[in-house]
Amino acid sequence: MEAGTRVHAAYKTGEYIGEVVEVTPRKAAVKVLAVVKHPDQGDLHQPTMAEVAFFHQRRALSEGEIALMPLESVRPFAGNVPDYKSSLRDAIRREMDALQGFVRYAERSLEELRQLKKDYFPEE
Repeated sequence: MEAGTRVHAAYKTGEYIGEVVEVTPRKAAVKVLAVVKHPDQGDLHQPTMAEVAFFHQRRALSEGEIALMPLESVRPFAGNVPDYKSSLRDAIRREMDALQGFVRYAERSLEELRQLKKDYFPEE
C-alpha cells in the first residue's frame, strides 16, 4: 500500500472510501472521499442501551478529512467513488433504517411478551 491508493477503511465504528496519504508501520493516513457506514451512536460499551451516563453522538468524518486508520482495517478499493454528500446521505439513511428495524422488532417482542405474560399468569 502506498500514497495515492484508493481504499475502503474502518475508523472507529464508521467505514469510508478514501485515498492513502501516508503509511506508517501500523497506520495509514487516509483522506476521506465517501462514507460507506455511518458511525454508531450511543455508548459503545453498552450497545443498544439508551439510559446510559453519556449517550455519544458520533459524526461521520468530513469530506477531505485525514484520519489515522489501523492498517488491518484498510484494504484496497476498486470501483467508482460516490460523491461524498450522496454517500453520507445513503449511509445515514441505512443506519436509520436499521435502527427502525430494531424499534419494530422491540415493539413486536413486547407485544408477544405481554400476551405470553397473560397466558402464564392469567390471575394478574
